[in-house]
Amino acid sequence: MLRYPLHEGFIAAARRRPEIWRLLLGSVIAFAVYMLGIFAIVGLAWRQLGAGEVSLETVVAADEPETLLILLTTFIGMALGPMVAARLLHQRSVGSLFGRAPIVLRDFVVATAAVGAVFSVSIFGWFVMFDALPGMPLAEWLWVLPVALICVLIQTGAEEVLFRGYLQQQLAARFATPVVWMVIPSVAFGLVHFDAASAGASVWIVVFSAALFGFIAADLTAHTGSIGAAWGFHFANNVVALLIIATQGSLTGLALFRTPYAISETDVIWPLILVDLAFMLLAWLLVRRLIRR
Repeated sequence: MLRYPLHEGFIAAARRRPEIWRLLLGSVIAFAVYMLGIFAIVGLAWRQLGAGEVSLETVVAADEPETLLILLTTFIGMALGPMVAARLLHQRSVGSLFGRAPIVLRDFVVATAAVGAVFSVSIFGWFVMFDALPGMPLAEWLWVLPVALICVLIQTGAEEVLFRGYLQQQLAARFATPVVWMVIPSVAFGLVHFDAASAGASVWIVVFSAALFGFIAADLTAHTGSIGAAWGFHFANNVVALLIIATQGSLTGLALFRTPYAISETDVIWPLILVDLAFMLLAWLLVRRLIRR
Protein backbone atom coordinates (compact mmCIF):
# COMPACT_ATOMS: atom_id res chain seq x y z
CA MET A 1 0.00 0.00 0.00
CA LEU A 2 1.48 3.33 -1.04
CA ARG A 3 1.46 5.88 1.77
CA TYR A 4 2.09 9.58 1.31
CA PRO A 5 2.21 11.48 4.62
CA LEU A 6 3.90 14.52 3.02
CA HIS A 7 1.21 14.81 0.37
CA GLU A 8 -1.23 16.26 2.87
CA GLY A 9 0.93 19.34 3.32
CA PHE A 10 1.34 19.65 -0.43
CA ILE A 11 -2.41 19.77 -1.05
CA ALA A 12 -3.33 21.88 2.00
CA ALA A 13 -3.80 25.07 -0.01
CA ALA A 14 -5.95 23.26 -2.56
CA ARG A 15 -8.33 22.06 0.17
CA ARG A 16 -9.60 25.59 0.78
CA ARG A 17 -11.57 25.65 -2.49
CA PRO A 18 -11.71 22.07 -3.79
CA GLU A 19 -14.97 22.26 -5.77
CA ILE A 20 -14.88 20.33 -9.05
CA TRP A 21 -16.44 23.21 -10.96
CA ARG A 22 -13.47 25.34 -10.00
CA LEU A 23 -11.08 22.68 -11.29
CA LEU A 24 -12.97 22.32 -14.56
CA LEU A 25 -13.15 26.06 -15.13
CA GLY A 26 -9.53 26.40 -14.05
CA SER A 27 -8.52 23.80 -16.63
CA VAL A 28 -10.33 25.79 -19.33
CA ILE A 29 -8.56 28.97 -18.20
CA ALA A 30 -5.19 27.18 -18.17
CA PHE A 31 -5.78 25.88 -21.70
CA ALA A 32 -6.81 29.32 -22.93
CA VAL A 33 -3.71 30.95 -21.45
CA TYR A 34 -1.57 28.22 -23.03
CA MET A 35 -3.12 28.82 -26.46
CA LEU A 36 -2.68 32.58 -26.14
CA GLY A 37 0.93 32.01 -25.20
CA ILE A 38 1.51 29.83 -28.26
CA PHE A 39 0.11 32.41 -30.66
CA ALA A 40 1.95 35.26 -28.92
CA ILE A 41 5.35 33.55 -29.02
CA VAL A 42 4.96 32.14 -32.53
CA GLY A 43 3.69 35.54 -33.71
CA LEU A 44 6.67 37.29 -32.14
CA ALA A 45 9.06 34.81 -33.76
CA TRP A 46 7.27 35.27 -37.09
CA ARG A 47 7.80 39.04 -36.88
CA GLN A 48 11.47 38.65 -35.99
CA LEU A 49 12.45 35.86 -38.38
CA GLY A 50 9.90 36.18 -41.17
CA ALA A 51 7.04 34.05 -42.48
CA GLY A 52 9.43 32.00 -44.58
CA GLU A 53 11.24 30.75 -41.47
CA VAL A 54 8.47 30.41 -38.87
CA SER A 55 4.90 29.12 -38.98
CA LEU A 56 2.78 26.89 -36.78
CA GLU A 57 3.65 23.97 -39.09
CA THR A 58 7.42 24.46 -38.83
CA VAL A 59 7.23 24.99 -35.07
CA VAL A 60 5.23 21.77 -34.60
CA ALA A 61 7.70 19.87 -36.79
CA ALA A 62 10.59 21.32 -34.73
CA ASP A 63 13.26 19.80 -36.97
CA GLU A 64 15.46 22.91 -36.89
CA PRO A 65 17.16 24.41 -33.82
CA GLU A 66 15.23 27.68 -34.07
CA THR A 67 11.82 26.05 -34.39
CA LEU A 68 12.37 23.62 -31.52
CA LEU A 69 13.55 26.46 -29.29
CA ILE A 70 10.38 28.37 -30.19
CA LEU A 71 8.24 25.30 -29.47
CA LEU A 72 9.81 24.80 -26.05
CA THR A 73 9.37 28.49 -25.26
CA THR A 74 5.62 28.24 -25.93
CA PHE A 75 5.38 26.19 -22.73
CA ILE A 76 5.66 29.46 -20.81
CA GLY A 77 1.93 29.75 -21.48
CA MET A 78 1.34 26.26 -20.07
CA ALA A 79 3.17 27.27 -16.89
CA LEU A 80 1.25 30.54 -16.54
CA GLY A 81 -2.16 28.93 -17.12
CA PRO A 82 -2.46 26.97 -13.84
CA MET A 83 -0.89 29.88 -11.98
CA VAL A 84 -3.67 32.17 -13.21
CA ALA A 85 -6.30 29.55 -12.38
CA ALA A 86 -4.88 28.99 -8.90
CA ARG A 87 -4.98 32.70 -8.11
CA LEU A 88 -8.35 33.53 -9.70
CA LEU A 89 -10.44 30.49 -8.76
CA HIS A 90 -8.76 28.97 -5.71
CA GLN A 91 -7.22 32.07 -4.09
CA ARG A 92 -3.99 30.18 -3.51
CA SER A 93 -0.42 31.30 -4.05
CA VAL A 94 1.61 30.41 -7.12
CA GLY A 95 4.23 28.90 -4.81
CA SER A 96 1.73 26.33 -3.54
CA LEU A 97 1.82 24.71 -6.99
CA PHE A 98 5.49 23.83 -6.46
CA GLY A 99 5.90 22.96 -2.79
CA ARG A 100 8.50 24.35 -0.40
CA ALA A 101 11.32 25.96 -2.38
CA PRO A 102 14.28 24.30 -0.56
CA ILE A 103 12.72 20.85 -1.06
CA VAL A 104 11.92 21.58 -4.71
CA LEU A 105 15.53 22.57 -5.40
CA ARG A 106 17.11 19.71 -3.44
CA ASP A 107 14.90 17.01 -4.94
CA PHE A 108 15.29 18.45 -8.44
CA VAL A 109 19.08 18.19 -8.21
CA VAL A 110 19.01 14.69 -6.71
CA ALA A 111 16.54 13.35 -9.26
CA THR A 112 18.33 14.95 -12.21
CA ALA A 113 21.65 13.43 -11.15
CA ALA A 114 20.21 9.99 -10.40
CA VAL A 115 18.18 9.73 -13.59
CA GLY A 116 21.10 11.05 -15.62
CA ALA A 117 23.34 8.35 -14.15
CA VAL A 118 20.86 5.57 -14.94
CA PHE A 119 20.14 6.84 -18.43
CA SER A 120 23.86 7.16 -19.21
CA VAL A 121 24.01 3.36 -19.04
CA SER A 122 21.09 3.18 -21.46
CA ILE A 123 22.78 5.67 -23.81
CA PHE A 124 26.02 3.64 -23.77
CA GLY A 125 24.08 0.47 -24.63
CA TRP A 126 22.28 2.26 -27.44
CA PHE A 127 25.55 3.38 -29.03
CA VAL A 128 26.83 -0.20 -28.88
CA MET A 129 23.74 -1.42 -30.76
CA PHE A 130 23.22 1.37 -33.31
CA ASP A 131 25.18 3.73 -35.53
CA ALA A 132 23.92 7.20 -34.75
CA LEU A 133 23.19 9.69 -37.48
CA PRO A 134 24.68 13.16 -37.03
CA GLY A 135 22.48 15.91 -35.72
CA MET A 136 23.73 19.42 -34.97
CA PRO A 137 27.46 20.09 -35.49
CA LEU A 138 29.22 19.85 -32.13
CA ALA A 139 30.43 23.46 -32.05
CA GLU A 140 26.95 24.79 -32.87
CA TRP A 141 25.36 22.40 -30.36
CA LEU A 142 27.67 23.56 -27.56
CA TRP A 143 26.94 27.20 -28.44
CA VAL A 144 23.16 26.75 -28.19
CA LEU A 145 23.24 24.24 -25.30
CA PRO A 146 22.79 26.75 -22.40
CA VAL A 147 19.69 28.24 -24.02
CA ALA A 148 18.39 24.77 -24.93
CA LEU A 149 18.75 23.59 -21.32
CA ILE A 150 16.81 26.60 -20.08
CA CYS A 151 14.07 25.90 -22.61
CA VAL A 152 13.85 22.24 -21.59
CA LEU A 153 13.71 23.40 -17.96
CA ILE A 154 10.75 25.63 -18.86
CA GLN A 155 8.97 22.91 -20.84
CA THR A 156 9.31 20.20 -18.21
CA GLY A 157 8.52 22.61 -15.37
CA ALA A 158 5.37 23.79 -17.13
CA GLU A 159 4.08 20.24 -17.53
CA GLU A 160 4.83 19.42 -13.90
CA VAL A 161 3.12 22.58 -12.64
CA LEU A 162 0.01 21.75 -14.66
CA PHE A 163 -0.29 17.99 -14.18
CA ARG A 164 1.23 17.51 -10.72
CA GLY A 165 1.05 20.99 -9.21
CA TYR A 166 -2.52 21.83 -10.25
CA LEU A 167 -4.52 18.83 -11.45
CA GLN A 168 -3.11 16.38 -8.92
CA GLN A 169 -3.45 18.81 -6.04
CA GLN A 170 -7.01 19.85 -6.79
CA LEU A 171 -8.17 16.28 -7.43
CA ALA A 172 -6.51 15.11 -4.21
CA ALA A 173 -8.21 17.93 -2.31
CA ARG A 174 -11.58 16.59 -3.47
CA PHE A 175 -10.99 12.81 -3.64
CA ALA A 176 -9.11 10.79 -1.02
CA THR A 177 -8.23 7.81 -3.19
CA PRO A 178 -5.00 7.87 -5.21
CA VAL A 179 -6.87 6.03 -7.96
CA VAL A 180 -8.39 9.39 -8.86
CA TRP A 181 -5.65 11.93 -8.21
CA MET A 182 -2.79 9.80 -9.54
CA VAL A 183 -4.44 8.01 -12.46
CA ILE A 184 -6.49 10.81 -14.06
CA PRO A 185 -3.59 13.30 -14.47
CA SER A 186 -1.29 10.46 -15.61
CA VAL A 187 -3.73 9.28 -18.28
CA ALA A 188 -4.28 12.88 -19.38
CA PHE A 189 -0.51 13.34 -19.59
CA GLY A 190 -0.26 10.26 -21.77
CA LEU A 191 -3.05 11.37 -24.08
CA VAL A 192 -1.52 14.78 -24.76
CA HIS A 193 1.40 12.85 -26.29
CA PHE A 194 -0.93 11.26 -28.87
CA ASP A 195 0.53 12.13 -32.27
CA ALA A 196 -0.55 9.58 -34.85
CA ALA A 197 0.83 11.70 -37.71
CA SER A 198 4.40 11.29 -36.44
CA ALA A 199 4.29 8.07 -34.45
CA GLY A 200 2.07 6.05 -36.78
CA ALA A 201 1.43 2.56 -35.42
CA SER A 202 3.71 3.30 -32.46
CA VAL A 203 1.39 5.98 -31.12
CA TRP A 204 -0.25 3.93 -28.37
CA ILE A 205 2.96 2.61 -26.86
CA VAL A 206 4.22 6.21 -26.86
CA VAL A 207 1.04 7.24 -25.04
CA PHE A 208 1.44 4.34 -22.60
CA SER A 209 5.06 5.22 -21.82
CA ALA A 210 4.10 8.87 -21.24
CA ALA A 211 1.24 7.80 -18.95
CA LEU A 212 3.62 5.54 -17.02
CA PHE A 213 5.98 8.44 -16.55
CA GLY A 214 2.99 10.49 -15.38
CA PHE A 215 2.30 7.88 -12.70
CA ILE A 216 5.95 7.91 -11.63
CA ALA A 217 5.92 11.71 -11.44
CA ALA A 218 2.67 11.63 -9.44
CA ASP A 219 4.18 9.13 -7.00
CA LEU A 220 7.36 11.15 -6.53
CA THR A 221 5.34 14.33 -6.01
CA ALA A 222 3.12 12.66 -3.42
CA HIS A 223 6.11 10.99 -1.76
CA THR A 224 8.10 14.22 -1.36
CA GLY A 225 5.42 16.90 -1.02
CA SER A 226 6.77 18.94 -3.94
CA ILE A 227 7.21 18.75 -7.71
CA GLY A 228 11.01 18.93 -7.41
CA ALA A 229 11.81 15.22 -7.89
CA ALA A 230 9.27 14.78 -10.70
CA TRP A 231 10.61 17.90 -12.40
CA GLY A 232 14.20 16.68 -12.14
CA PHE A 233 13.24 13.24 -13.48
CA HIS A 234 11.34 14.85 -16.36
CA PHE A 235 14.17 17.28 -17.10
CA ALA A 236 16.85 14.57 -17.27
CA ASN A 237 14.64 12.40 -19.48
CA ASN A 238 13.93 15.20 -21.94
CA VAL A 239 17.55 16.36 -22.09
CA VAL A 240 18.42 12.87 -23.33
CA ALA A 241 15.46 12.65 -25.74
CA LEU A 242 15.68 16.19 -27.16
CA LEU A 243 19.31 17.28 -26.86
CA ILE A 244 21.39 14.11 -27.06
CA ILE A 245 19.67 11.39 -29.12
CA ALA A 246 16.41 12.33 -30.83
CA THR A 247 14.28 9.80 -32.66
CA GLN A 248 13.68 10.65 -36.31
CA GLY A 249 10.26 12.16 -36.81
CA SER A 250 10.10 13.42 -33.22
CA LEU A 251 11.52 16.88 -32.37
CA THR A 252 15.04 16.48 -33.75
CA GLY A 253 16.03 20.14 -34.10
CA LEU A 254 18.40 20.41 -31.11
CA ALA A 255 19.81 16.88 -30.94
CA LEU A 256 23.51 16.12 -31.18
CA PHE A 257 22.62 12.73 -32.69
CA ARG A 258 19.62 11.22 -34.45
CA THR A 259 18.48 7.62 -34.55
CA PRO A 260 18.84 5.64 -37.80
CA TYR A 261 15.17 4.64 -37.51
CA ALA A 262 11.94 6.63 -37.34
CA ILE A 263 9.49 6.67 -34.47
CA SER A 264 6.88 5.03 -36.73
CA GLU A 265 9.04 1.91 -37.32
CA THR A 266 7.30 -0.36 -34.84
CA ASP A 267 9.57 -3.38 -35.29
CA VAL A 268 12.45 -1.30 -33.89
CA ILE A 269 10.63 1.17 -31.65
CA TRP A 270 8.50 -1.20 -29.59
CA PRO A 271 11.38 -3.28 -28.13
CA LEU A 272 13.42 -0.12 -27.50
CA ILE A 273 10.55 1.58 -25.69
CA LEU A 274 10.13 -1.50 -23.50
CA VAL A 275 13.83 -1.29 -22.62
CA ASP A 276 13.44 2.43 -21.95
CA LEU A 277 10.51 1.70 -19.64
CA ALA A 278 12.66 -0.76 -17.70
CA PHE A 279 15.35 1.92 -17.24
CA MET A 280 12.65 4.42 -16.26
CA LEU A 281 11.38 2.11 -13.53
CA LEU A 282 14.93 1.51 -12.32
CA ALA A 283 15.53 5.27 -12.19
CA TRP A 284 12.25 5.71 -10.28
CA LEU A 285 13.31 3.19 -7.62
CA LEU A 286 16.72 4.85 -7.28
CA VAL A 287 15.24 8.35 -6.95
CA ARG A 288 12.68 7.13 -4.44
CA ARG A 289 15.45 5.59 -2.34
CA LEU A 290 17.65 8.69 -2.50
CA ILE A 291 14.87 11.07 -1.46
CA ARG A 292 13.45 8.83 1.25
CA ARG A 293 12.09 11.05 4.03
